[in-house]
Amino acid sequence: MSDVVLYEVSERIATVTLNRPEARNALSSEVLRLLPDRLRAAEADDEVDVIILTGTDPAFCAGLDLKELGSSGGNLGGGSGADGRPNAEGRRGPFPTLTKPLIGAVNGVAITGGFELALNCDFLVASEHAKFGDTHSRVGVMPGWGLTVLLPQAIGVRRAREMSLTGNFMGADEALQFGMVNHVVAHADLLPFTRSLARDIIGNDQPGVRQMKATYAEITAEADGWAIEGRNAARWQREQFSPEKVAERRAAIQARGRQQ
Repeated sequence: MSDVVLYEVSERIATVTLNRPEARNALSSEVLRLLPDRLRAAEADDEVDVIILTGTDPAFCAGLDLKELGSSGGNLGGGSGADGRPNAEGRRGPFPTLTKPLIGAVNGVAITGGFELALNCDFLVASEHAKFGDTHSRVGVMPGWGLTVLLPQAIGVRRAREMSLTGNFMGADEALQFGMVNHVVAHADLLPFTRSLARDIIGNDQPGVRQMKATYAEITAEADGWAIEGRNAARWQREQFSPEKVAERRAAIQARGRQQ
């Protein structure tokens, strides 16, 4: 298996790790192909009850790979759903259908599409080093994985608007204060603490756990909101998206991000 998305199972926990540290785990076409495959493997494995998604330090995920996005735009489509259309499974969002709990262990920056990956997890544990940012409007793409639904659910619509319109980052402690993450822990404790929560889940009746997860998902689905976001993202890509403009913005985005 390619090493840009790692997969490990122990103690009935599958850990899926984005592993492009030199690119801050940015979402290349290869990552976008392999990540759903790893999650499907965990879903199908009878030896797995809980899934953890994390990144190789120093980042959780910097979003779509801007180098690829600015050269060809190939990582915006390809059935990933990042362009607002349903993904290869016919559902919206970055992940295949999962009945098992998915915990995000956010070890560093989670930006734009990487932020959406985190928001699509069932809940989040953050390292003290974690930061969250929605830079879609800086890059010149629109969210297609549910950010405009999930972020207001997490922190309220007014704070969500501020994050999306300014592109400013939110640190781990502020994310805890606003309810985006469930816990903030010392960086070295991130995976041990998250695995402890996973073991608490594993100790329960698994059909009951999965029914509870499904019930929460049904109640909070907001299907109309997802459809609106998808429609607008697809229209933006047709009418406004330009790899050349993305390439022009790339250096300025990276410089500003390092200052925050």
